[in-house]
Amino acid sequence: MSDVTIPDIIIPADLLPVDGRFGSGPTKVRPEALKALSARATDYMGTSHRRMPVRLAVAELRNGIAELLRAPDGYEVVLGNGGATTYWDCATFSLIDERSHHLCFGEFSGKFARGVEGASHLSAPSVVTSDFGTHPPLAAVEGVDAYCYPHNETSTGVMLDPVRVDDEGALMLVDATSAAGGLMFDGGATDAYYFAPQKAMAGDGGLWIAMMSPAAIERAERIAASDRWIPPTLDLKTAIDNSRKDQTYNTPSLATVFLTAHTVNWFNENGGLTWSAGRCAQSAEIMYTWAESRDFASPFVQDSQQRSKVVATIDFDDTVSAEVIYDVLLANGIVDTFGYRSLGRNQLRIGLFPAIDPSDVEALTACLDHVVSALS
Repeated sequence: MSDVTIPDIIIPADLLPVDGRFGSGPTKVRPEALKALSARATDYMGTSHRRMPVRLAVAELRNGIAELLRAPDGYEVVLGNGGATTYWDCATFSLIDERSHHLCFGEFSGKFARGVEGASHLSAPSVVTSDFGTHPPLAAVEGVDAYCYPHNETSTGVMLDPVRVDDEGALMLVDATSAAGGLMFDGGATDAYYFAPQKAMAGDGGLWIAMMSPAAIERAERIAASDRWIPPTLDLKTAIDNSRKDQTYNTPSLATVFLTAHTVNWFNENGGLTWSAGRCAQSAEIMYTWAESRDFASPFVQDSQQRSKVVATIDFDDTVSAEVIYDVLLANGIVDTFGYRSLGRNQLRIGLFPAIDPSDVEALTACLDHVVSALS
């Protein structure tokens, strides 16, 4: 990460976490899931995605997601290739009728808004921004037909609970890439709750998953029947039609489908979203309590109601270099704790996803104390 000399600091083995992966994405994949995938090396990997057993795995994933996210009646789980960034393009072509409203409070929410701004078939979007570390208010805006914002902004560690604004006929499009499976929410407050599985779902990249309402599906089908040109890989009607057959339009990453389904089953077998989100809440309590009790650290997000329970951003004062701390942690097998570069802060960013054991988060705080003490 840096060109500075890394201090020769050895963290005692009894302080180290069992698993040192705290990335904010891609993040920890459970060894149990990888072992299960390895056991399917000959009858699943390298087989046709339009045949069994891959379609069974897709069905297992779709049904598991619907159970985990407590899909309201009529909602469908739809899959496609390319990740959540691709879903932004799908929404730009297939879900925004004329004009959208965007809340921007970090890198990823801003990217979606900028993409829509460049769409020649749409009117210029309404965009509201706020300072990093906060989120703007969500309120009805005249003349828009889609509201777009993240449930959790991965870059800043700010979360915004989905709610439905009083705007009849408008769709609520919620980016849940770092939230799905790790944060509680009301599915009925969303029309497209979409995400990639390489974060809270402990899967891998290359796939987008969306829980879509009947209203969102109806709009995608109506727009597809209009004269709007849509690239086939970005046509949500095509994705919906294929998902109903438990397949994707083109070949997906079979490993990602399997690993994500394995994680979702693990969540559901242990109590569903209440259990998986509860693990994140426990880890967040550990991390933020630690930061608030140290004179050299503090939570970046000041409003405790807006602090993410899946991605903690922790500021350090000028007496301690977060970059050096990161380098020392990395040298001791604790990886991917770096802050988001565009924020330009003396900061670490800690993944708190369900696959990360809260006891490892507790161990991480002990390691941070050891490193800071050794640096002083």
